[in-house]
Amino acid sequence: MNDTSIDYADLAEYDRRQLCIERHLLAAFLGGIAVGLTGMLLAGKGPGWIGQIYDPYVYLALALAVGATASGFGWALLTTFLATASTLVAAMGASAFSGDLAFDVIGGSAAGLNWTIVLLVGLGLLAYATRRDDVWGDLAAGAIGVVLTVDVVDRVTPGFIDDERSFWPGPALVVGLLSVAMVFLLRRKARGRICALALSAMFAGLFTACLAALVSGWIPLTV
Repeated sequence: MNDTSIDYADLAEYDRRQLCIERHLLAAFLGGIAVGLTGMLLAGKGPGWIGQIYDPYVYLALALAVGATASGFGWALLTTFLATASTLVAAMGASAFSGDLAFDVIGGSAAGLNWTIVLLVGLGLLAYATRRDDVWGDLAAGAIGVVLTVDVVDRVTPGFIDDERSFWPGPALVVGLLSVAMVFLLRRKARGRICALALSAMFAGLFTACLAALVSGWIPLTV
């Protein structure tokens, strides 16, 4: 007689996993709406450093949190894009209520908006990759540190692409310290943390040197 017994433990585990995925999708969607609405409500209000930190670093933090907690690579791609899309829709909706329906509310321009979407989704995927317990996880965490560090250096250095004098010193120091803490938290072991921080510092320094050479004219390219 055939054994037709059902392993209810496996079914329970499957249901639990599906429930976690559903909750993660919902959290990504609601988190994007909350971040987008809050960003628009804060725009032009309070000290200028609040807006300088919020855009784009709170958006980046949301993408990193969503990607790092995803159940798989495909889910990281989907939920990060969902969080990004809901952020943009919420921001544009809040902007429309104020009488200014613009598609460049995040990123400062149409090109900046497209670049922000690509950056957010890419960082979400890198955040998911940091869960690997090998050198690829270290490289992913280091790459996140490079992106955040280079952006800060670009904004505080006179003559660079996104030079923003008021970003120094307060906002720059806050974001810089949080970037180091982010890389530290994304790796669970001391070896991985040291390796990720070393890679981040090395490549950030190299990229900054190349950017300085580009802006100063040592590299014959137009920016």
